[in-house]
Amino acid sequence: MKLKKFVSLFTTSIVALSLVACADGGSKTEETAVSSEGPADRSETLVIYSNSVSNGRGEWLTAKAKEEGFNIEMVDIAGAELADRVIAEKNNGIADMVFGIGAVDSNKLRDEELLIKFEPEWKDKIEASLADKDGYYNPVIVQPLVLIGRKDVTEMPKDWTELGAKYAGKYSINGLQGGTPRAILASILVRYLDEKGELGVSEEGWKVAKEYIQNAYVLQKGESSVVKMLDDNDPVVYGMMWGSGVLVNQKEFNTEFQVMSPKVGVPFVTEQTAILASSKRKALAKEFINWFGSSEIQVAYAKEFGSIPANSDAVKELPEDTQKLLDSVHQQDIDWEVVGQYLDQWVEKTELEFVK
Repeated sequence: MKLKKFVSLFTTSIVALSLVACADGGSKTEETAVSSEGPADRSETLVIYSNSVSNGRGEWLTAKAKEEGFNIEMVDIAGAELADRVIAEKNNGIADMVFGIGAVDSNKLRDEELLIKFEPEWKDKIEASLADKDGYYNPVIVQPLVLIGRKDVTEMPKDWTELGAKYAGKYSINGLQGGTPRAILASILVRYLDEKGELGVSEEGWKVAKEYIQNAYVLQKGESSVVKMLDDNDPVVYGMMWGSGVLVNQKEFNTEFQVMSPKVGVPFVTEQTAILASSKRKALAKEFINWFGSSEIQVAYAKEFGSIPANSDAVKELPEDTQKLLDSVHQQDIDWEVVGQYLDQWVEKTELEFVK
């Protein structure tokens, strides 16, 4: 993919992600002057709550940071639980910063006045619509969320909406505790928005969602969608995956997956960085974010894990397999403002009524 085409993808097709970030009612928490924080002490441990730790990412980042003189502790928390965990610890904060959650959950933290404003050194290298307009969070990575299939399957599904009716028992999904399955559920329900429908969704939309959930194999803790797919004796041959996970697993298992490419597109989500107002190591968190979001580190991260950097300088050096994945999909137009309004209720209804 040529750089011009790729940059265009971010500047024109991911605008929907900014709708949530640009919602009214931001936090009133103001950052104090850097001088009042004191200098960053790299001998201290920076605690990072993250839903982007799996597949060796947490270990790699911890080791790479150590080379730079940072001591970080990454606490693995599912995307759907991370914001609630931080809110629950509002009066007794443990973490210094968060990394990985998208705009919807980042807005929860902002609106609870749990974040500080911070403009990283690489701010001018990212598309402004991907970050919070008031500077409470900034992205380092963009992820397309896809359905993958074994390379030898003769037929790939055309859309998430047909899985339940046509491919019962043949696809796996992750439980709704994670950010990826929640975003994919939202990408289905936004097709059926109806002001008169339950929680803003038409009856047909809930029927499709029910079929999708009840005819899927829901992965249990410790199970791998890829391992199931590659097992010749297992009926599951399709599974949900985030973009970088596709590339990492292809390398690990020495295979190539087919990728579903719906006409409507696939959801793209951001992985944001944000500093918590309760942190006593704000200066250290700022130094870490400046380093982590830099072009040099994002290029290395992308080559290791197939991630798509938000940093435009890093985009110029994307590996060939990452470019190939991006060529195979395009972004779904999603009203993330509506998603932010209903997502928790959609998930609650789905878990109570559809999950067996």
